[in-house]
Amino acid sequence: MEILQVEKLCKTYGQGETRVEALRDVSLRLEKGEFAAVIGESGSGKSTLLNCIGGLDQPTSGRVLLDGQDLFAMKEQERTVFRRRNIGFVFQSFQLVGELDVEQNIAFPMLLDYQRPDQKRVEEVLQVLGLSDRRRHLPSQLSGGQQQRVAIGRALMMKPMLILADEPTGNLDSKNSRDVMELLVQASRRFQQTILMITHNVNLAAACDRVLRVTDGVLSDLGGVRE
Repeated sequence: MEILQVEKLCKTYGQGETRVEALRDVSLRLEKGEFAAVIGESGSGKSTLLNCIGGLDQPTSGRVLLDGQDLFAMKEQERTVFRRRNIGFVFQSFQLVGELDVEQNIAFPMLLDYQRPDQKRVEEVLQVLGLSDRRRHLPSQLSGGQQQRVAIGRALMMKPMLILADEPTGNLDSKNSRDVMELLVQASRRFQQTILMITHNVNLAAACDRVLRVTDGVLSDLGGVRE
């Protein structure tokens, strides 16, 4: 079952001599439960791609369909609500709310959507992340690896159709990087969670189902889809 369809996506900045083609006719498909990595040099266009897929940046042309729904055919407010309910984000810098404890940070997306947090879901996520004994800790009382686990839990909480992870191990040491990757792989398998991740680390990308490369705004599929 296809969850994500990206069709001939283009993104251009500037005009004339300052014109930059950040994305050039990018197309890709992701199946439900698939974990794909996007690699590429700095400035290659991979972050622009992630931002367009997440509805955070408007492409110059092309379409992004999530479960058949065209993100950029929606009005801005409609797209904001759709993104909040259907796309989870994991950032390199964690972006946790410092005044909220672990459990509250994980439940925060539901509160933003005016929903009562599903306590059973919170407990399940805490258990998967190995954070049950840290539920009352503030972000400042956690290690970097633990903070990124909370960020992953927050992304999982709404059971989104797609999780976009932007260099999720970029601020972590090698051990914590491996731990975070294991958690993402586990989430993909256990929850049939579709994940698209940007990374500079080719070794981490090798743990994914499929590896894609962006070079000068052009996407190529390096393969590696699991059987």
